[in-house]
Amino acid sequence: MGGRMGHGPMGAGEKAKDFKKTMKKLLAYMGRYKWGILTVLIFAVGSTIFTVIGPKILGKATTKIFNGLTGKLSGGAGIDFSGIGRILLILLGLYVISAFFSFIQGLVMTSISQKVSFRMRREMSEKINRLPMNYYDTRTHGEVLSRVTNDVDTLGQSLNQSITQLITSVATIIGVLVMMLSISPLMTIIALLILPISMLLISFIVKHSQKFFSQQQEYLGHVNGQVEETYGGHTVVKVFNREEAVLEEFNDTNETLYQSAWKSQFFSGMMQPIMQFVGNLGYVAVAIVGGFLTIRGTIEVGDIQSFIQYVRTFTQPITQIAQVSNLLQSTAAAAERVFEFLEEEEEDQVVENPVSIEGIEGNVTFDHVKFGYRPDKIIIGDFSAEISAGRKIAIVGPTGAGKTTLVKLLMRFYDVSGGSIKIDGHDIRSFNRSELRELFGMVLQDTWLFKGSIMENIRYGNLDATDEEVIAAAKAAHAHHFISTLPEGYNMELNEEANNVSQGQKQLLTIARAILADNKILILDEATSSVDTRTEERIQKAMDNLMKGRTSFIIAHRLSTIRDADLILVMKDGDIIEQGTHEELLAKKGFYADLYNSQFEKTA
Repeated sequence: MGGRMGHGPMGAGEKAKDFKKTMKKLLAYMGRYKWGILTVLIFAVGSTIFTVIGPKILGKATTKIFNGLTGKLSGGAGIDFSGIGRILLILLGLYVISAFFSFIQGLVMTSISQKVSFRMRREMSEKINRLPMNYYDTRTHGEVLSRVTNDVDTLGQSLNQSITQLITSVATIIGVLVMMLSISPLMTIIALLILPISMLLISFIVKHSQKFFSQQQEYLGHVNGQVEETYGGHTVVKVFNREEAVLEEFNDTNETLYQSAWKSQFFSGMMQPIMQFVGNLGYVAVAIVGGFLTIRGTIEVGDIQSFIQYVRTFTQPITQIAQVSNLLQSTAAAAERVFEFLEEEEEDQVVENPVSIEGIEGNVTFDHVKFGYRPDKIIIGDFSAEISAGRKIAIVGPTGAGKTTLVKLLMRFYDVSGGSIKIDGHDIRSFNRSELRELFGMVLQDTWLFKGSIMENIRYGNLDATDEEVIAAAKAAHAHHFISTLPEGYNMELNEEANNVSQGQKQLLTIARAILADNKILILDEATSSVDTRTEERIQKAMDNLMKGRTSFIIAHRLSTIRDADLILVMKDGDIIEQGTHEELLAKKGFYADLYNSQFEKTA
């Protein structure tokens, strides 16, 4: 199939181009949630403190049991069960409070991350409507969708996990270190000797897994792009018997994805057992030294148990910080792509002192218009035409002559590279874009209908229209008859692809929508190309009534449909080479006459 995605969906392990700058932007973006984040910080630290105190108190219970047993052997009172009970109740209370604090901070952080995701999606959705058309010309649909869905999802999830984990891990390391030092500085130094070994192993694993994570995400994007393209064009794939070729291409990409995925997961999976092994070495050393210190009376028996718990706890946040560093890279990379999208240059929606569309009649002037989708490739060289209001203008010419491009310029989907286009003497760049487009009604060759009822799809042309007005528009477009034969009539639900009605019927619905909109200027780009000849004749009559008193631009390949046009502009290679009425152009026996006659020769 065709194009490939320039960027895959974001995922763990992908690095941002500028980590610091992006994180500053993200923190600034989250500024409105600073009180919520402060709440998360307080409750996360509180939860950690209550958890960290636990092992020290539990050690006191162990000491009491040990002293009770040794005392009993020496003829003492034995184990103080009431004292142990009090210690255990205190311990239970600490863990309950810790769990409550953890629940609160998790709840608040989840709320913040989802609000950030919601806000970003809303802003990106609004941004989509403000971006110029050339943005979408230079990017695949998959890439744009990836930013709105995958990147925001990644950002929301990783933000939720990374912030809470980072706060908890740092607080745990500090708290555990303080508690370990309070028990025995010597044992603490021995336990800390495992840190360099742990850090070396972690850095080795992260370094080698990073490239596989990046490759995994890149090829995940390629796989998504291929699936999207193949699904969208599955009919074409079948018609040209390209199933095996598409499958082979998919298998190659999928195999690369598989190889990078299992390697990245393998390296990540190695981290936990390796850290456990290093941690176990630490436990052995602590147990030996602790036993020696207990014999000397420097520490109590319960302190050994507490210290071993602290050593076990100490290695966990180190591993978590390593994972968070990876997660923060993922967060930054996702945020960077989102901010890149939000900072893309927009169309100038509003101009200073804009011309009002009130009282516009519909006179259109093309004044030495030049245009190219790229500055180095001009496709419309020097286009000039004077069109009076209410006239019916046909634009004809071979494929690639610039007919549709001319219409895109008229509606300011693109701005001219040179010259100007004027409506009633006003340069279209002096109108606000949204108001300018209110002047135009469009029916394109490629129909667009959305998931919803037929009534809703037609009403899209005028959201304030009554049901009666919608039905009247459908009748004018000769769509009422076929709608009436459908199971639920105007309330029939069109599916997402709108393929539960025929292509011709879809075209009739878009024509009805344009009739309902009742705009000053009409643009019909091959509007009847998908209907049969008999229906076309009926639509043509409806169009004639619709176009009375309105400036109308008709792009047509079937020249028989535009014989009654007030003016025919013949385009070739971006320029008007002939203009006049149908009879005048035939009399010239030029390019138009050749086009017209060739169509009848072919049909004959």
